[in-house]
Amino acid sequence: MADTSEPPKGSKPTPELTSGLYIVATPIGNLRDMTYRAVDILHSADLIACEDTRVTAKLLAAYDIRTKMTAYHEHNAAKVRPRMIRDLQAGMRIALVSDAGTPLVSDPGYRLVKEVVAAGITVSAIPGASATLTALATAGLPTDKFMFAGFPPPRSARRVTALQSLAGIDATLIFFESARRLAATLTDMHTVLGPRPAAIARELTKRYEEVRRGTLEELARHYDESGPPLGEVVIVVGPPDSDPVTEDADIDILLQGAMTSMSLRDAAATVAEATGRPRREIYARALALGAED
Repeated sequence: MADTSEPPKGSKPTPELTSGLYIVATPIGNLRDMTYRAVDILHSADLIACEDTRVTAKLLAAYDIRTKMTAYHEHNAAKVRPRMIRDLQAGMRIALVSDAGTPLVSDPGYRLVKEVVAAGITVSAIPGASATLTALATAGLPTDKFMFAGFPPPRSARRVTALQSLAGIDATLIFFESARRLAATLTDMHTVLGPRPAAIARELTKRYEEVRRGTLEELARHYDESGPPLGEVVIVVGPPDSDPVTEDADIDILLQGAMTSMSLRDAAATVAEATGRPRREIYARALALGAED
């Protein structure tokens, strides 16, 4: 919660809050993005389950919320979840929040919701801020179909494999990524996905919010030269071009990029997958390019 903007006064707590699990979205940066309803729920809940109590404590202090907190994260979820379900069955009102944004997006909350639903307990979602949708709205890329793909694998070989499985999806792709891996990830994305338009959104809703747009190749080159940016990063990648790459010169550019980080065979397979061209033809071109080197 780096933005220290004064939050608005919350409405009065809602005393009629019924028992159940409440999935509460919180700001991704600017504290004024907290909704009145979210404040009401957090005031009235018997318990707030959060990823990091230190982070959530800052938010609660800003809104004078004094509800008891408990940690619920990937390292203790298996142990804490049964206790929370017992508390819910006993009639408690529990709010689930993440460090920022909408819970269940890249956190273990979905397992809790799955078991709560299976136990016949009411689950309610309190909508609000989302880094995924905020980045999509500012990227300037198609929004009619999109897919959130989470964090790419940290190692290049596995990342390339994961990207290959996404290459044929006819939708805008949204990823989270660490700043230090951004340049390498964008390079692999260009290799596998080709010359697609993309946007890098960082520090969303905060004072130094930035959205940088360009092709995957242009963005990879920029962050390779400038170094990792500050803040949390969202990558938005446009869908495949309806007109596949057919020019031999474009194929060669993709192959040359792929062969800088892959074997000749793997580079040919990756480019064939991305372009829809026959693998044997692409492999022959890769051999020719390799011989020129």
